Amino acid sequence: MRGFLASSTGVTCAAALALPLAPPAAAATSSTPPATSPTARSEAHAPGGTQSLRLAPLARDRAPGTAEQGLRRQDVRQFSLVGVVWDSPATELHGRVEVRTRATATGTWSGWQELETHNADHAADPGTPESASGRVRGATAPLWVGESDGVEVRVRASDAPGTARSGPAAAPLPTGLRLELVDPGEAAPPPTNRARSEAEPSVLPARTARPARAARQRAEPHAGARPAITTRRGWGADEKLREKGFVYTKKVKTAFVHHSATGNNYRCSQAPSVIRSIYRYHVNSTGWRDLGYNFLVDKCGNIYEGRAGGVSKPVLGAHTLGFNANSMGIAVLGTYSSKKPSSAALKAIARLTAWKVGLYGMNPRGKTYLKSGGGNLYRKGRKVRLNVISGHRDGFATNCPGKQLYAKLGTARSKAAAYQGR
Repeated sequence: MRGFLASSTGVTCAAALALPLAPPAAAATSSTPPATSPTARSEAHAPGGTQSLRLAPLARDRAPGTAEQGLRRQDVRQFSLVGVVWDSPATELHGRVEVRTRATATGTWSGWQELETHNADHAADPGTPESASGRVRGATAPLWVGESDGVEVRVRASDAPGTARSGPAAAPLPTGLRLELVDPGEAAPPPTNRARSEAEPSVLPARTARPARAARQRAEPHAGARPAITTRRGWGADEKLREKGFVYTKKVKTAFVHHSATGNNYRCSQAPSVIRSIYRYHVNSTGWRDLGYNFLVDKCGNIYEGRAGGVSKPVLGAHTLGFNANSMGIAVLGTYSSKKPSSAALKAIARLTAWKVGLYGMNPRGKTYLKSGGGNLYRKGRKVRLNVISGHRDGFATNCPGKQLYAKLGTARSKAAAYQGR
């Protein structure tokens, strides 16, 4: 869930370590953000739950914030996605986070896999009600591992970039480190009787743009046809998890493209489960009001509705810290630091942006200005010139959306403009 700039391992759009000396706190399930007290969560479990395991120090120094923490290899209830969270979102984790998991189907253990440390680059803008709720936590990017029932984790701190060592030990880790194990659960059953006819459809079908008269076409902004979009009902969102109500901005001037940094080991048939897991991680583990992205795209080119509020409306997301207002976030499921995105995913980005930014008169090959809400590249209040289709790294110092996906955004801009008839 590394790139350049913000930390020794980078920050994301997501050390050689030792084993704990004592067993961790008991696993627990909850639909609320991780507790900071040492009391274990309830042992009750239902499909779609989150197990939260407190990490233990690995060295003799067992004080909070010690530079090595982790968990022994152990049996847990079934999960498919893993991440690490900590108390304060303002505290960066400088170091390396690695996990091993045991596949439920085969009983075999994976090799060590690294989680991107995801230092605040996806988040609500500073000073907004969502960021100031008191429930938000620091977090790594989540990693999709498939159905698993065993886990081991190790974390080692490193010095923060630009700092000098004052002693033999690295900078301490954040306090309150917990391992989050997410079970996506099953998709909601289809509605019955009267509710069936009133319910949101599972998929919004593609809508062909109406042919316009030449004079009218010159007078009105270009807009692409709406592509097919799998709705929240279609991917099985549990609407009881998110906050009630919706928050909107004025328009959509920029589309920020991300990679989810959850890895590429998923089948497209599993994409709804991956999205349900990310949704639970964003809300229950990280403490956001809803899924952070406005849309998601899988490697087969399927498009999914993200944060609730209406696919055609300017819904305020939590995807690009400092630039969530008047923008939208599109996450391509996978990690594209070294792997190239599929042509189907690029085509989906182009079709989606041609339609959505076209609703607000924006040219996908053009540039626009957004006012920064504050971040590690631009101070709060600064007007920043950005591409209408930008990468996450254009607004925040991060590797996201990965080197390979970022390199293809020019192709996405050209295709989107063509879909608008430009």
